[in-house]
Amino acid sequence: MIHGVSPEVDFVPLIVPEIRGNEWKYIKECLDTNWVSSVGTYVDRFEQMIAERVGTKYAVATVNGTSALHIALIMAGVQADDEVLVSSLTFIAPVNVIRYVGAWPIFIDAELAYLQIDPVRVAEFLESSCKWDGECLRNIKTGRRVKAILPVHILGHPADLDPIIEIASKYSLPVIEDATEGLGAAYRGKSLGSLGDAACFSFNGNKIITTGGGGMLVTNNPEWAARAKYLTTQAKDDPIEYVHNAVGYNYRLTNLLAAMGCAQMEQLDAFVEAKRQIAKRYQESLGNLAGIRLPKEADWAFSTFWMYTVLVDEKESPINSRDLLRELATAGIQTRPLWQPIHRSKAHSSSHGTPCPNSDELYAKGISLPCSVGLTPSSQGRVIETLMNLMGNRNG
Repeated sequence: MIHGVSPEVDFVPLIVPEIRGNEWKYIKECLDTNWVSSVGTYVDRFEQMIAERVGTKYAVATVNGTSALHIALIMAGVQADDEVLVSSLTFIAPVNVIRYVGAWPIFIDAELAYLQIDPVRVAEFLESSCKWDGECLRNIKTGRRVKAILPVHILGHPADLDPIIEIASKYSLPVIEDATEGLGAAYRGKSLGSLGDAACFSFNGNKIITTGGGGMLVTNNPEWAARAKYLTTQAKDDPIEYVHNAVGYNYRLTNLLAAMGCAQMEQLDAFVEAKRQIAKRYQESLGNLAGIRLPKEADWAFSTFWMYTVLVDEKESPINSRDLLRELATAGIQTRPLWQPIHRSKAHSSSHGTPCPNSDELYAKGISLPCSVGLTPSSQGRVIETLMNLMGNRNG
């Protein structure tokens, strides 16, 4: 406990939206013209802005990132009793959507350097635990068809995609990037979302840009894009009559939220730069603090540092990650741990996977520090000072 610091004073949130551009203007236009639902010029404009920024030919707006992932798996041909390789260290959404289509996740461990899905483990599973039956790749243990790979770029840093795409190509497996945390990030000079067969983004309130809710599916495949737009708008087959030849979904983003997205996209570069400057100050201030490992940026990566996450090594630190989280909360500073690795989730206890010791270790050690785009220097300074006091004076 840091004595003399009240939790009611100068509360520093973990990550909150930054509203400072044309959001009010564009949303007011929607309200003034009554174009507030799932049709309107801002939906088309938002899709175009995302596609141009990511570097894909097509983008399809959805109500959230989870719905975009659901549709992407359908586009990839994932069916009931198929299997999809997916990160274990991730928010649960990409794993849930695998079950939405009746398929099964195969959990792949994280690598320790950048906390991303480990391409070595991906290749090991496909080469050693699967066999080609003449038509498709099958899991030797379950007999199920392995149909796709769903790498998740977490915390604003890209996964190492080249080896994943290479092994996927060998077995004709579609690669669906979950880039919900990676808008603005790049891998070997290419924007995240442009490297796989399709990719999905989220614009939840804590993402680098937000529409409050909302998501986007991007692809260079014209058939996938057309089918995705068809399915996300209830699969309507006649422009006048209510005729439906397929089961569709009510997944279309509203014009109102797309208007906010357009205003946010206009500021993306500034937001990314702010995030990187926040990360730089943390790196410079905490670099010599014993017991804390700071996030790294690979030489092939451009990270947005969307969620600035440190690892607390209790062998060197006087306080473990969860006690540190609670002490910072008492000091009015909001932090959070990483997600429970999905191979540990009761919701997916019937699923299989490879051993994931790294994910377990990262979960135990990880804690994300305040990193809002609008985090002020004084607030960040208080986070740094409080953290250093806790780490240095715990036994004092």
